[in-house]
Amino acid sequence: MLRDRYGRSIEYLRLSVTDRCDLRCSYCIPKGFKGFEEPAHWLTFDEIERLVAAFARLGTRRLRLTGGEPLLRRHLAELAGRLSSLPGIDDLSLSTNATRLAHHADALRAAGVSRINVSLDSLDRACMQQITGRDSLGMILDGIMAGKAAGFDPIKINMVALRGVNEYQIDAMVAFCIEHQFVLRLIEAMPMGATGRDATWLDLGPIERHLRRHFGLVHQSATLGGGPARYLATPDGRTSVGFITPMSQHFCADCNRVRLSVDGTLYLCLGQEDKVELRPLLRGGASDAELEQAIRAAIELKPEKHEFREQPDKIIRFMSQTGG
Repeated sequence: MLRDRYGRSIEYLRLSVTDRCDLRCSYCIPKGFKGFEEPAHWLTFDEIERLVAAFARLGTRRLRLTGGEPLLRRHLAELAGRLSSLPGIDDLSLSTNATRLAHHADALRAAGVSRINVSLDSLDRACMQQITGRDSLGMILDGIMAGKAAGFDPIKINMVALRGVNEYQIDAMVAFCIEHQFVLRLIEAMPMGATGRDATWLDLGPIERHLRRHFGLVHQSATLGGGPARYLATPDGRTSVGFITPMSQHFCADCNRVRLSVDGTLYLCLGQEDKVELRPLLRGGASDAELEQAIRAAIELKPEKHEFREQPDKIIRFMSQTGG
């Protein structure tokens, strides 16, 4: 098992297969941005498989395909099938905005993707158009329902809570997820790049107390996946609401993950600049043993915590450049 210098077990890899996206969410990619990574720098499927296999040999068990929007990467189901077959990978999941999921859900499920997280910040069409930069709500809802029909379980709905923008939609989102037995996760916006700093994050503490009263939610001790969310459950236990609070109550002491960008850069923390470039090793003839040693050395660089509150201007890269 990989352990960092603070004793944390690193068993979760979030793998970005593209930094491109078909939406321009106001807290993520700025409108008109064109500084995407050159395709020649993207890791190939063979390179991805080799790196993930190295992580798996070192104890990584959870793998999530992210972006950008991962469904923009051609033949993603083929890659998913290759990765789900690797010894040691017990859990393969996908984060998506679901605009294209209706066309790919069945193939991804057959390839071994067991569960999905979908970004959906409002059930109001105009609000979603304001946040995402296009009329996206219908496509996203179609994708979510296609994912449900394909058998993904659980389906988690990620809602970035923005003060003065979509906070009025939180109750409706909870009711929607209760109706369809989805897991809702409310997320505080992080100051990643200029767009993230411009987003007005909403403290989820008061929201959590309101939802406890309004929906009768109760503490849930069971964890759902390998993430940092704290969960409440409906009284019948059929639906959960999670709270991800990097701004008001960080969870760095339990961090179990690293992120691999589309160009092979391993980021050790969302809120720090610590990184190691692995693509030169892959394309320079490194052996498997040398790859594993580079990964071990990189994990030693993982910082203790982010500094989003203390240094909100520190991270200039956008979330899509890091990997979700």
